[in-house]
Amino acid sequence: MLLLSPEQQTDYQLIDTGGFEKLERFGPYILSRPEPQAIWDKSLSDAEWEQRSNAVFKRDKNSQEKGQWVAKGDMPERWITQYRSGSLHLRAKLALSSFKHVGIFPEQATNWDFISKKLSGIKSEKPSVLNLFAYTGLASLAAKAAGADVTHVDAVKQVISWSRENMELSGLQNIRWVVEDALKFVQREVRRGNQYNGIILDPPAYGRGPDGEKWLLEENLNEILRLCALLLKKENYFFIINLYSLGFSALIVDNLIKAHFGQDIHHEYGELFIADTFGKRLPLGVFSRFSDIVN
Repeated sequence: MLLLSPEQQTDYQLIDTGGFEKLERFGPYILSRPEPQAIWDKSLSDAEWEQRSNAVFKRDKNSQEKGQWVAKGDMPERWITQYRSGSLHLRAKLALSSFKHVGIFPEQATNWDFISKKLSGIKSEKPSVLNLFAYTGLASLAAKAAGADVTHVDAVKQVISWSRENMELSGLQNIRWVVEDALKFVQREVRRGNQYNGIILDPPAYGRGPDGEKWLLEENLNEILRLCALLLKKENYFFIINLYSLGFSALIVDNLIKAHFGQDIHHEYGELFIADTFGKRLPLGVFSRFSDIVN
């Protein structure tokens, strides 16, 4: 079981964590927002957090997810961030959303590097990649930048538009956009007999499809992984899954991967984390990934 953290984060910094919050720098702007796993004390005082923050997310009293940002001075509602690692150079729009998210999950950078590296090792064919629950598409961009044909699936039309902006900002083109419930899409792809060199999943704990389809992680994850095993090619392949759901153990992921991809599968699994500037390591979800590509 591994603990993985991004090695290069020039445009991002986790400054402090604690009191169920995190203080982060995205480019020139510092944000304070809720973080349910940061149950320890802050290292900086509340006054220092207030002084440093350009924007603070205030949760709606009637919602665990929704709220609003309280911004200071010239804090913009939207700005651009970038990620550089080796030959990979991605640019993305960030925004202060009503769900506390800003459009990027920095802990996923270790997977963007993994995607880029594995695709560079496929020489015998033009690789194809399927990104499910793809959000604003940084993993899709990493795959496209490495030369893959990319299918990007998300149930929210506005998020697809955001992803398209990120593609254009990164100087890329020709990603296939699909606004659909992820489970419905993979069921249809299996019936069609399609397969992919790479599959990426980042499913939420719960959600709704564009036609009202209900997604519950604990009810649907087993089925979607069964289908993904049918969609993944038998050679020149990689697979990544990330789960951010309180109480969801990496051992659950280990059992599911072995059940659907074989007991002998050698996969990395464990937790993603980012350490703040005081050395406190914030857990940011469990993951599994594997590949037969040697490079």
